[in-house]
Amino acid sequence: MKCLVTGGLGFLGSYLAEELIKKNHRVTILDKASPKIKLNKKIKFIKADLLNKNKTELAIKNQDIIFHYGGLSGIDESMVNPLKTAEYNLIGTIRLLELCLKYKIKRFIFASTVYVNSEQGSFYKSSKRAAEDFIEEYKKKYNLEFTILRFGTVYGPRASKENNINKIINVALKKKNIIYKGNKKNIREYINVKDAAKIALKTMEKKYANKYVKITGNKKTSVIKALEIIKKELGFNSKIVYQNKKEIGHYINSPENLKIKKAKKINLRHSTPFNIGIREIIKNKIK
Repeated sequence: MKCLVTGGLGFLGSYLAEELIKKNHRVTILDKASPKIKLNKKIKFIKADLLNKNKTELAIKNQDIIFHYGGLSGIDESMVNPLKTAEYNLIGTIRLLELCLKYKIKRFIFASTVYVNSEQGSFYKSSKRAAEDFIEEYKKKYNLEFTILRFGTVYGPRASKENNINKIINVALKKKNIIYKGNKKNIREYINVKDAAKIALKTMEKKYANKYVKITGNKKTSVIKALEIIKKELGFNSKIVYQNKKEIGHYINSPENLKIKKAKKINLRHSTPFNIGIREIIKNKIK
Protein backbone atom coordinates (compact mmCIF):
# COMPACT_ATOMS: atom_id res chain seq x y z
CA MET A 1 0.00 0.00 0.00
CA LYS A 2 1.05 3.59 -0.64
CA CYS A 3 0.66 5.41 2.67
CA LEU A 4 0.95 9.06 3.59
CA VAL A 5 1.69 9.92 7.22
CA THR A 6 1.02 13.55 8.08
CA GLY A 7 3.05 14.59 11.10
CA GLY A 8 5.29 11.64 10.30
CA LEU A 9 8.31 13.14 12.04
CA GLY A 10 6.41 13.51 15.30
CA PHE A 11 6.36 11.18 18.28
CA LEU A 12 3.56 8.84 17.17
CA GLY A 13 3.98 9.36 13.43
CA SER A 14 7.67 8.53 13.27
CA TYR A 15 7.20 5.11 14.87
CA LEU A 16 4.22 4.39 12.64
CA ALA A 17 6.27 5.23 9.54
CA GLU A 18 8.95 2.78 10.65
CA GLU A 19 6.38 0.01 11.21
CA LEU A 20 4.88 0.64 7.76
CA ILE A 21 8.31 0.28 6.15
CA LYS A 22 8.89 -3.00 8.00
CA LYS A 23 5.72 -4.35 6.38
CA ASN A 24 6.92 -3.23 2.93
CA HIS A 25 4.44 -0.39 2.48
CA ARG A 26 5.49 2.63 0.44
CA VAL A 27 5.66 5.58 2.82
CA THR A 28 5.53 9.33 2.33
CA ILE A 29 5.86 11.72 5.27
CA LEU A 30 4.38 15.20 5.25
CA ASP A 31 5.70 17.37 8.08
CA LYS A 32 6.59 21.02 8.63
CA ALA A 33 9.63 20.06 10.74
CA SER A 34 12.99 18.87 9.50
CA PRO A 35 14.14 15.32 10.32
CA LYS A 36 16.03 15.08 13.64
CA ILE A 37 16.90 11.45 13.01
CA LYS A 38 18.08 9.79 9.84
CA LEU A 39 15.07 8.66 7.83
CA ASN A 40 14.90 5.26 6.21
CA LYS A 41 16.01 5.58 2.57
CA LYS A 42 12.68 4.09 1.49
CA ILE A 43 10.69 6.97 3.01
CA LYS A 44 9.80 9.92 0.80
CA PHE A 45 9.76 13.19 2.73
CA ILE A 46 7.84 16.35 1.85
CA LYS A 47 8.51 19.35 4.06
CA ALA A 48 5.37 21.45 4.29
CA ASP A 49 2.91 22.93 6.72
CA LEU A 50 -0.37 21.02 6.90
CA LEU A 51 -2.18 24.17 5.75
CA ASN A 52 -0.05 24.46 2.59
CA LYS A 53 -2.67 23.41 0.04
CA ASN A 54 -0.37 22.84 -2.94
CA LYS A 55 2.21 20.67 -1.19
CA THR A 56 -0.46 18.80 0.77
CA GLU A 57 -2.26 17.99 -2.47
CA LEU A 58 1.02 16.83 -4.00
CA ALA A 59 1.58 14.52 -1.02
CA ILE A 60 -1.91 12.99 -1.16
CA LYS A 61 -1.97 12.41 -4.91
CA ASN A 62 -1.53 8.72 -5.82
CA GLN A 63 -1.75 7.48 -2.20
CA ASP A 64 -3.94 4.58 -1.02
CA ILE A 65 -4.24 5.33 2.70
CA ILE A 66 -3.81 8.52 4.69
CA PHE A 67 -2.66 8.35 8.32
CA HIS A 68 -3.49 11.80 9.61
CA TYR A 69 -1.23 12.31 12.65
CA GLY A 70 -0.39 15.95 11.99
CA GLY A 71 -1.72 18.96 13.87
CA LEU A 72 -1.52 20.50 17.30
CA SER A 73 -1.21 17.73 19.88
CA GLY A 74 -0.74 19.36 23.27
CA ILE A 75 -3.55 20.11 25.74
CA ASP A 76 -1.59 22.90 27.43
CA GLU A 77 -0.73 24.54 24.11
CA SER A 78 -4.34 24.31 22.96
CA MET A 79 -5.51 26.19 26.06
CA VAL A 80 -3.54 29.28 25.02
CA ASN A 81 -3.98 28.87 21.24
CA PRO A 82 -7.64 27.97 20.52
CA LEU A 83 -7.62 29.51 17.03
CA LYS A 84 -4.41 27.72 16.04
CA THR A 85 -5.87 24.50 17.45
CA ALA A 86 -8.97 24.83 15.28
CA GLU A 87 -6.94 25.73 12.18
CA TYR A 88 -4.73 22.67 12.37
CA ASN A 89 -6.92 20.04 14.02
CA LEU A 90 -10.23 20.85 12.37
CA ILE A 91 -9.78 23.02 9.26
CA GLY A 92 -6.61 21.14 8.30
CA THR A 93 -8.46 17.84 8.66
CA ILE A 94 -11.38 19.00 6.53
CA ARG A 95 -9.02 20.09 3.77
CA LEU A 96 -7.42 16.64 3.82
CA LEU A 97 -10.85 15.01 3.61
CA GLU A 98 -11.65 17.08 0.51
CA LEU A 99 -8.40 15.97 -1.12
CA CYS A 100 -9.15 12.36 -0.18
CA LEU A 101 -12.37 12.61 -2.19
CA LYS A 102 -10.58 14.22 -5.13
CA TYR A 103 -7.93 11.49 -5.30
CA LYS A 104 -10.17 8.58 -4.29
CA ILE A 105 -8.24 7.61 -1.16
CA LYS A 106 -9.22 4.16 0.12
CA ARG A 107 -9.11 4.94 3.86
CA PHE A 108 -8.59 7.97 6.09
CA ILE A 109 -7.06 6.93 9.43
CA PHE A 110 -7.24 9.70 12.00
CA ALA A 111 -5.22 10.11 15.19
CA SER A 112 -7.71 11.26 17.84
CA THR A 113 -7.69 11.03 21.63
CA VAL A 114 -9.47 9.37 24.56
CA TYR A 115 -10.26 12.90 25.71
CA VAL A 116 -13.14 13.19 23.19
CA ASN A 117 -15.46 11.55 25.73
CA SER A 118 -14.20 13.74 28.56
CA GLU A 119 -15.09 17.03 30.18
CA GLN A 120 -11.33 17.66 30.22
CA GLY A 121 -8.90 18.21 27.34
CA SER A 122 -9.68 21.86 26.66
CA PHE A 123 -9.70 23.07 23.03
CA TYR A 124 -7.58 20.06 22.00
CA LYS A 125 -10.43 17.73 22.94
CA SER A 126 -12.99 20.00 21.29
CA SER A 127 -11.05 20.12 18.02
CA LYS A 128 -10.63 16.34 17.88
CA ARG A 129 -14.29 15.72 18.72
CA ALA A 130 -15.39 18.11 15.96
CA ALA A 131 -12.98 16.47 13.49
CA GLU A 132 -14.42 13.04 14.31
CA ASP A 133 -17.91 14.36 13.54
CA PHE A 134 -16.77 15.70 10.16
CA ILE A 135 -15.07 12.40 9.30
CA GLU A 136 -18.28 10.50 10.04
CA GLU A 137 -20.31 12.89 7.90
CA TYR A 138 -17.86 12.47 4.98
CA LYS A 139 -18.49 8.74 5.24
CA LYS A 140 -22.26 9.22 5.22
CA LYS A 141 -22.33 11.69 2.35
CA TYR A 142 -19.36 10.60 0.20
CA ASN A 143 -18.67 7.04 1.40
CA LEU A 144 -15.10 7.90 2.39
CA GLU A 145 -13.92 5.03 4.59
CA PHE A 146 -12.26 5.94 7.86
CA THR A 147 -10.75 4.57 11.04
CA ILE A 148 -10.48 6.73 14.14
CA LEU A 149 -7.69 5.96 16.60
CA ARG A 150 -8.25 7.26 20.12
CA PHE A 151 -4.85 7.36 21.78
CA GLY A 152 -4.41 7.31 25.53
CA THR A 153 -1.22 7.92 27.53
CA VAL A 154 1.65 7.05 25.20
CA TYR A 155 5.27 7.16 26.38
CA GLY A 156 8.68 6.39 24.89
CA PRO A 157 11.78 7.86 23.24
CA ARG A 158 11.35 10.89 20.97
CA ALA A 159 8.31 12.13 22.93
CA SER A 160 7.61 15.87 22.93
CA LYS A 161 8.54 18.14 25.82
CA GLU A 162 4.86 18.21 26.82
CA ASN A 163 4.67 14.42 27.20
CA ASN A 164 4.17 13.83 30.93
CA ILE A 165 6.54 10.87 31.41
CA ASN A 166 9.16 12.70 29.37
CA LYS A 167 8.78 15.84 31.51
CA ILE A 168 9.12 13.86 34.75
CA ILE A 169 12.32 12.13 33.60
CA ASN A 170 13.83 15.36 32.21
CA VAL A 171 13.26 17.18 35.52
CA ALA A 172 14.57 14.20 37.51
CA LEU A 173 17.80 14.06 35.50
CA LYS A 174 18.29 17.81 35.92
CA LYS A 175 17.42 18.12 39.62
CA LYS A 176 18.41 14.61 40.74
CA ASN A 177 15.00 14.21 42.29
CA ILE A 178 11.55 13.09 41.10
CA ILE A 179 9.02 15.89 41.30
CA TYR A 180 5.40 15.35 40.32
CA LYS A 181 3.29 18.48 39.90
CA GLY A 182 -0.06 16.79 39.30
CA ASN A 183 -2.66 14.98 41.36
CA LYS A 184 -1.34 12.06 43.43
CA LYS A 185 -4.56 10.15 42.68
CA ASN A 186 -3.94 10.09 38.90
CA ILE A 187 -4.38 6.73 37.16
CA ARG A 188 -3.40 6.02 33.57
CA GLU A 189 -3.30 3.14 31.07
CA TYR A 190 0.26 3.69 29.84
CA ILE A 191 1.21 2.30 26.43
CA ASN A 192 4.65 2.24 24.84
CA VAL A 193 4.86 4.17 21.57
CA LYS A 194 6.20 1.11 19.71
CA ASP A 195 3.18 -0.93 20.79
CA ALA A 196 0.87 1.94 19.83
CA ALA A 197 2.42 1.98 16.34
CA LYS A 198 1.91 -1.77 15.92
CA ILE A 199 -1.76 -1.48 16.89
CA ALA A 200 -2.25 1.44 14.50
CA LEU A 201 -0.74 -0.68 11.72
CA LYS A 202 -3.25 -3.47 12.41
CA THR A 203 -6.14 -1.05 11.87
CA MET A 204 -5.38 -1.03 8.14
CA GLU A 205 -7.18 -4.37 8.03
CA LYS A 206 -10.65 -4.30 6.46
CA LYS A 207 -12.41 -5.25 9.70
CA TYR A 208 -11.41 -1.88 11.19
CA ALA A 209 -12.95 0.17 8.39
CA ASN A 210 -15.39 2.77 9.74
CA LYS A 211 -14.56 1.80 13.32
CA TYR A 212 -13.29 3.59 16.40
CA VAL A 213 -10.22 2.00 18.01
CA LYS A 214 -9.00 2.81 21.52
CA ILE A 215 -5.20 2.56 21.83
CA THR A 216 -4.20 2.41 25.48
CA GLY A 217 -2.27 0.08 27.80
CA ASN A 218 -3.54 -3.30 28.99
CA LYS A 219 -3.89 -2.26 32.63
CA LYS A 220 -4.45 0.76 34.84
CA THR A 221 -1.40 2.04 36.68
CA SER A 222 -1.45 4.60 39.47
CA VAL A 223 0.92 7.53 39.07
CA ILE A 224 2.42 6.53 42.44
CA LYS A 225 3.44 3.15 41.06
CA ALA A 226 4.67 4.66 37.79
CA LEU A 227 6.88 7.13 39.65
CA GLU A 228 8.28 4.39 41.88
CA ILE A 229 9.29 2.48 38.73
CA ILE A 230 10.95 5.60 37.30
CA LYS A 231 12.74 6.16 40.63
CA LYS A 232 14.06 2.58 40.65
CA GLU A 233 15.22 2.73 37.02
CA LEU A 234 17.04 6.02 37.69
CA GLY A 235 18.66 4.57 40.80
CA PHE A 236 17.44 7.40 43.05
CA ASN A 237 17.09 7.03 46.83
CA SER A 238 15.40 10.34 47.64
CA LYS A 239 11.67 10.60 48.34
CA ILE A 240 9.33 11.47 45.48
CA VAL A 241 7.97 15.01 45.79
CA TYR A 242 4.23 15.27 45.17
CA GLN A 243 3.15 18.88 44.66
CA ASN A 244 -0.51 17.99 44.02
CA LYS A 245 -1.14 21.07 41.90
CA LYS A 246 -4.47 21.28 40.12
CA GLU A 247 -4.01 20.20 36.50
CA ILE A 248 -6.43 22.17 34.38
CA GLY A 249 -7.51 20.20 31.33
CA HIS A 250 -6.27 16.79 32.50
CA TYR A 251 -8.41 13.95 33.90
CA ILE A 252 -7.64 12.13 37.17
CA ASN A 253 -8.59 8.47 36.67
CA SER A 254 -10.95 8.24 33.70
CA PRO A 255 -11.28 10.33 30.53
CA GLU A 256 -14.77 9.01 29.84
CA ASN A 257 -16.89 11.32 31.97
CA LEU A 258 -18.73 13.36 29.34
CA LYS A 259 -22.17 14.55 30.40
CA ILE A 260 -24.63 15.43 27.65
CA LYS A 261 -25.90 18.95 28.18
CA LYS A 262 -29.64 19.22 27.57
CA ALA A 263 -31.13 22.50 26.42
CA LYS A 264 -33.85 24.22 28.43
CA LYS A 265 -36.77 25.32 26.31
CA ILE A 266 -38.33 28.75 26.82
CA ASN A 267 -41.92 29.30 25.65
CA LEU A 268 -43.35 32.77 25.15
CA ARG A 269 -46.81 33.43 26.55
CA HIS A 270 -47.81 35.15 23.32
CA SER A 271 -45.97 33.67 20.34
CA THR A 272 -46.49 34.46 16.65
CA PRO A 273 -49.08 32.15 15.03
CA PHE A 274 -47.56 30.25 12.09
CA ASN A 275 -50.08 31.54 9.55
CA ILE A 276 -49.39 35.14 10.57
CA GLY A 277 -45.66 34.58 10.14
CA ILE A 278 -46.18 33.06 6.68
CA ARG A 279 -48.51 35.92 5.70
CA GLU A 280 -45.80 38.42 6.61
CA ILE A 281 -43.21 36.65 4.41
CA ILE A 282 -45.57 36.61 1.42
CA LYS A 283 -46.57 40.24 1.94
CA ASN A 284 -42.90 41.32 1.85
CA LYS A 285 -42.24 39.33 -1.34
CA ILE A 286 -45.12 40.76 -3.39
CA LYS A 287 -44.78 44.42 -2.48
